[in-house]
Amino acid sequence: MANSLTFTLLEAITLWQAAIFSTLFLILSFLYDLWAQPRLSNIFPRVGYGNGIWATFMDWAGYIREYGKWQDDGYGKYSKRNRSYLIPSGLSRPMEIVVPRSQTKWMLDQPDDVLSSLHALNDVLFTDYNFLEPGFANGQYGIHVIHRCLARKIPLIIPDLEDEVNDVMGVVFGTDTANWKSVNLWDAWMVIVPRVVTRLLVGHPVSRNQAFLDNMVKFTADVVRNICILNMFPKVTHPIIGRLLAIPNWWHWRRSYDIILPILERRLYDMEHQERGDPAYDNWNPPENFVTWFIRLAKEEGRSDVLNPFVISRRMLQVEFAAIHTTVLTGHSLILDLLSSDPSKGFLETIRQETTNVLREEGGRWTKQGLSRLYSTDSAIRESMRVSCLAPSLTKRKVIAKEGITNPVEGWHAPYGSYLMLSLSPIHLDSGIYENPEEYDAFRFSRVREEFQARPDEEKTYEDHLKVMNMSMVTTSDRHLAFGHGRHACPGRFFVAHEIKMILAYLLQNWEVKSLPERPKSTWIGQAIIPPFETNIEVKRRQKPL
Repeated sequence: MANSLTFTLLEAITLWQAAIFSTLFLILSFLYDLWAQPRLSNIFPRVGYGNGIWATFMDWAGYIREYGKWQDDGYGKYSKRNRSYLIPSGLSRPMEIVVPRSQTKWMLDQPDDVLSSLHALNDVLFTDYNFLEPGFANGQYGIHVIHRCLARKIPLIIPDLEDEVNDVMGVVFGTDTANWKSVNLWDAWMVIVPRVVTRLLVGHPVSRNQAFLDNMVKFTADVVRNICILNMFPKVTHPIIGRLLAIPNWWHWRRSYDIILPILERRLYDMEHQERGDPAYDNWNPPENFVTWFIRLAKEEGRSDVLNPFVISRRMLQVEFAAIHTTVLTGHSLILDLLSSDPSKGFLETIRQETTNVLREEGGRWTKQGLSRLYSTDSAIRESMRVSCLAPSLTKRKVIAKEGITNPVEGWHAPYGSYLMLSLSPIHLDSGIYENPEEYDAFRFSRVREEFQARPDEEKTYEDHLKVMNMSMVTTSDRHLAFGHGRHACPGRFFVAHEIKMILAYLLQNWEVKSLPERPKSTWIGQAIIPPFETNIEVKRRQKPL
């Protein structure tokens, strides 16, 4: 009887009625999201279409195409005058408070239980769905391992990374010394980076297991796709839509997990028996990679809850995503910036000669010390990260203190649930900070170092020395925010620096690369900057590498 009644009701609903019901549901859901947003004071100046419900819907509509313009306008009108302002965000998200550069220290010094980087990241990445577990903190132990271990382990992993770079580059760019080869630049980086990242995380031979690599890349694509889709739906629908969208994430994680399960089980077994003093392990040393660091640190901290293969593989997901996605974007932009520069400036030749000379001095194998002496190469990467931003902002905080937070400089109050952010691209392109800021000047930062070193010793001040030391690509500041800034700056930046230097060095030493007539344009869609995926470059293997 009940089933019969249900079928009768379903048959009575026409497609037109279902469409009307769905539309009304979405409208009401968006209105509810709007009502539930934190109330921000009218003391704030704002960019966009103004205040009120109609203005909010106009802001949501204009967000996709006008966000970059709004940020530039707000920076010029308010940030440069040391004032915070409000900028519209995506559908169902509240306006964000853009804090001026002069107040960077105040914002980043706030305790994590007041302004939370993790909660902001959770909301941006939809980690409850994309990374397969509810709760922002669940997947953070992998990031904790990177924070604690990566920087000091860099010297030990460079030989493995170099081996992986040297092998994969020939696969991607070929060995033909007679003919030019057209290579899609985005696809090239999407082959190179996952292999190097996997060498760091799990080691060889998994780094050359194509099934594992394919699933890593597909998982990364799943996350990016899901972020875009979820941003278009009201929050009340996320528990349903998010879980449906994450089905491919589950599938690709599970397939990669099946591949590395025996390795994780064996590593846990070996390290457990070594810790117990098994004489069979007296001369055994575990491979230096993320899996080993994870197990070792968890044992030191008494975290038995994470010491199983299932959890280890899950905690790798955020590390994999960040390491692949951001490194590919950075490397892709770097090559475009270098190849579209005036060849007469000699950027490529200078980097080629520098990397060749330093590598020769290091005995033909890279070391941490050798890579740190690539001043021109380092500057070229840092400059690309300045002029070709990955996003309008990479430094955000969410107010999680129930009482909110009050700004001591301007007096405004940000209630619980609101967002604070630092602008990125307007600061990087500020003519008051950088000379000719729109121009890609590869050696902008290394030139300062060279000028300092050329001075007589009596003219070198301690302040100038500190300034020079802060010019490396891994150094963050309120003038250069590509890796964020403060205690939550990207912990993987040291790995990224060495990785991209080795890739660029091997490319320029072993292949000729044709210049591009102009820099292909990126596309702004809201707070996403979409690179020119279709760009191809022309390469030819050198008959005799430098």
